[in-house]
Amino acid sequence: MNLVSPNQPENSSAWPNGWWVSVVAETGSTNADLLSSAHAGAAHHSVLMAQFQSAGKGRLDRTWVAEPGSNLLVSLLFRFDSTTVRPTHQFTQMVGMAAALASEHLVDVKPQMKWPNDLLIDNKKVSGILAQGTTDFVVVGIGVNVGWSPPDAVSLHAASPNLKTTPNELLRSMLGYIDDFESLDPTQLHAQYVSHLATLGQQVRIEMANHVVIGLATGVSMDGRLEVVDGEGKLHQIDTGDVVHLRAQ
Repeated sequence: MNLVSPNQPENSSAWPNGWWVSVVAETGSTNADLLSSAHAGAAHHSVLMAQFQSAGKGRLDRTWVAEPGSNLLVSLLFRFDSTTVRPTHQFTQMVGMAAALASEHLVDVKPQMKWPNDLLIDNKKVSGILAQGTTDFVVVGIGVNVGWSPPDAVSLHAASPNLKTTPNELLRSMLGYIDDFESLDPTQLHAQYVSHLATLGQQVRIEMANHVVIGLATGVSMDGRLEVVDGEGKLHQIDTGDVVHLRAQ
């Protein structure tokens, strides 16, 4: 386990002011480690980045394992008493949008955001997010395929072979965008998220534990639920589920 010290956070001119970044060669899970550090008092905007993690988890307990040093594997701590009061899910939205904008800025590839926070390039996954926390803080973990991806996904380098970046450069750019998003109030941030969400206006299939919903994605509520109207005109508000963007027939 790698802990971020609450008393001696690491920072340098390499990172935006106010962010405390620790980089480790290997860990089981950056989220698990940063959660432990948060309980021990780690500061708001503490960040733990790993070159390799052996037990990383994504949504629905899916594993996220990358070749050492090839991808961005990082977790970020947000303390609610040190930032604008907003719903917890908006922190994951900020991180997802920041990853999309940083990717576009650095390698001229514009990932699409699939509800709630996956990033896709040509309908293949390039990034996933997992948030965990308490009533006092949230830890948002994100993995971005920078130089490597499994066969059914895509990396930034594969999508943009003529422009390259590094996990450090991507994180540095992301932190700047997150600073910008944190200056917005919840209503403004919600509008930004909706504008980035490629799921809206698409026919989708939502796969949940006990049933499936197929319909048109029409909106997202302020509490983060996806609104889908099925073929009979019934409105469904989805809290959790796997979204598949259906291709036009």
